[in-house]
Amino acid sequence: MGLLARSRPETLAALWRDFTCNRAGLEEAAITWLRKPETGTVMVRGRAGAVGEAFNLGEMTVTRASLRLPCGAVGHAYVQGRDREKARIAALVDALMAGPHADHARKAILAPLATIETEARTARASRAAATQVDFFTMVRGE
Repeated sequence: MGLLARSRPETLAALWRDFTCNRAGLEEAAITWLRKPETGTVMVRGRAGAVGEAFNLGEMTVTRASLRLPCGAVGHAYVQGRDREKARIAALVDALMAGPHADHARKAILAPLATIETEARTARASRAAATQVDFFTMVRGE
């Protein structure tokens, strides 16, 4: 779920379009919505220095969705922001991962998302490493 939630909406939508729904036996009309995509807020809590008492940091907008596929698999999604389409796709992928088509969904959607995320983290780390300053001490010969 974290990989789906962190993905860019346009990337997830493109991968979903490329994913062959008919091959997976998924027809959008046969989906039973347990909770259609809806937007709300959640309280974000934090801890100073990751220790001590938790405190309310503030509210964050999220969109959630829950559905059931004809095979009985249930999928849930919580995504940051107001993107209902991203929440819908994430819930569909979550349901597919609980059913017989998990391998196909993993190869077609999750593996490319993991690769994109790894490449982005590596690029960000290399940009940060380029700005690193190495401090050293010179010893005078006395």
